[in-house]
Amino acid sequence: NRKMKDKRGILIVISIVLCIILSLLFSMSKGGMKENKTQEIEEEKIMEERVRKAAVSGRFYPSDEKALRRMIKGCIENAKEEKIKGRIRGLVSPHAGYIFSGRVAAYGYKQLLGGRYGEVFILGPSHYVGFKGASIANATHYETPLGKVRLSERVEDLRREPLIISNEFAHLREHSLEVQIPFLQEVLDNFTIIPIVTGEVDPEELAEVLLRYIDDDSLVIASSDLSHYHPYEKAIELDKNCITSIPDLNFNEMINKCEACGKIPILTLMYIAREKGWEGKLLNYNNSGDTYGDKDRVVGYSSIAFYEKMEEEIEEKDRKFLLGLARETLEKYLKNGSKPVVDEGKIPEKLKEMKGCFVTLEKNHQLRGCIGHILPQKRLYECVIENAINAALNDPRFPPVRYEELKDIEIEISVLSVPKKLNYNSAEDLLEKLTPLRDGVILKSGWRQATYLPQVWEQIPRKEDFLSSLCRKGYMPGDCWRKGETEVYVYRAQVFREE
Repeated sequence: NRKMKDKRGILIVISIVLCIILSLLFSMSKGGMKENKTQEIEEEKIMEERVRKAAVSGRFYPSDEKALRRMIKGCIENAKEEKIKGRIRGLVSPHAGYIFSGRVAAYGYKQLLGGRYGEVFILGPSHYVGFKGASIANATHYETPLGKVRLSERVEDLRREPLIISNEFAHLREHSLEVQIPFLQEVLDNFTIIPIVTGEVDPEELAEVLLRYIDDDSLVIASSDLSHYHPYEKAIELDKNCITSIPDLNFNEMINKCEACGKIPILTLMYIAREKGWEGKLLNYNNSGDTYGDKDRVVGYSSIAFYEKMEEEIEEKDRKFLLGLARETLEKYLKNGSKPVVDEGKIPEKLKEMKGCFVTLEKNHQLRGCIGHILPQKRLYECVIENAINAALNDPRFPPVRYEELKDIEIEISVLSVPKKLNYNSAEDLLEKLTPLRDGVILKSGWRQATYLPQVWEQIPRKEDFLSSLCRKGYMPGDCWRKGETEVYVYRAQVFREE
């Protein structure tokens, strides 16, 4: 019995020791798992965020956040506010150190205060690395003393374009993009960036690529200084070629007579502006002789805006005049074939502008005729006279309107903006870019085309149905809008009708 008890005691001790060892091993394993999990999370975070760190902080602008904000705010407060009748869509902005060019850059960025832009394309020249094409850094964020700014998700699609590469060396030291970002962080909220360093690339081809990605929420910045290291007076003479040719979209003068380190970014913006119908305006010009003092060897700086011109609303009294003119035209023409006698001296100047317009006739709330000019062909009041007659007599969908019907006819007039081509990558992208009730739409395939005014969305609110119906209206296949060869144009309309 004694031996049995001794054996039992030994077994109990061994069991206790084994339990302690197993507990220690389990704890070590659990700690290792936790450590590995933490490491995995950290690695995922590192993989998720690839941050392009500030390269010229402390040299081109202050590295301290508060000092940087004070400097930018001071520049913006001192900049004169220019009145622009439209929405800013592009800027030419300098990229020297802020003590040299910050005051000039502020003229452009001041115009952005209160604006909303989802994406900002920043185009800057490569100062340190030669390469072919245009480069987007393999990064998820750019960082400045004011924080991180995320790159747009669409850079992944852009990187698939043959013209776009990722040359890391081109971005490491490059200041032309970086110096624009703190200004953007100060004046805008909730935006992403598409930072592009340009190498040896055709600006017109680059513009063609970017146009497929630019939408109503986009802003395009071309980063560039002007002439370098000339005497003060000579610099002013040279830079005059730039600051006149850029806003005027004078490509010949810009290419042959303008000295600018960012000529390719500027030309790219100019080609985009020409395609989009944006207008240019010089906001400010100075050189380092004005901003820093030494006038022996100066560098030129400009701030130039491109903007989408705002269509001025037609005033109520002018709307009533046009509706009365359309009614008088129908009364006279359907009765005896004559047109109203108009005293041009009494016509408001606004109604003498070249405009596209449609006249729509309804009888008992049903369409009775609708014809117009999409593009500006005549002065607005003449457009109304001509298309009142056309809508009554020449709409092939209906028999001619009779004089006796006029008492039951209601007149509606639509004054159109100039149509703009809508660039899209796919049928889904096209659907995403259309805005019902705002956009009038033109579909064009070969020699066939058709349009629906913005108010047609009220009858056909679903985008797919709207586009398919418009295809059939133009005697095209119902799915013509899904085919990449169909051109799409959009316009807006000011619509008013008889009460």
